[in-house]
Amino acid sequence: MNNKNDENYIYYLVSKNLKRLRKSKNLTQTQFAEKCNYSPGFIMNIESKSFYQTFSLGTLWTFAKVLNVDVREFFKPLDEESKKD
Repeated sequence: MNNKNDENYIYYLVSKNLKRLRKSKNLTQTQFAEKCNYSPGFIMNIESKSFYQTFSLGTLWTFAKVLNVDVREFFKPLDEESKKD
């Protein structure tokens, strides 16, 4: 997904950054889901390469709070390594 003009790109961007941030905190999808009070399947769908799970700004705020990061971290441009993941 490299088409930045596609509305789904924002979900792709957030999902890649979420996965990067979650892993940097050494959390599995299940552990992260429990801390956020979401189902592991919901987190799995968000981070999926082939599925676009929608979510609210409130959900994104919760993610930032649990990961102890600024919400803007989810919108950082991806480096080449992140795009392969």
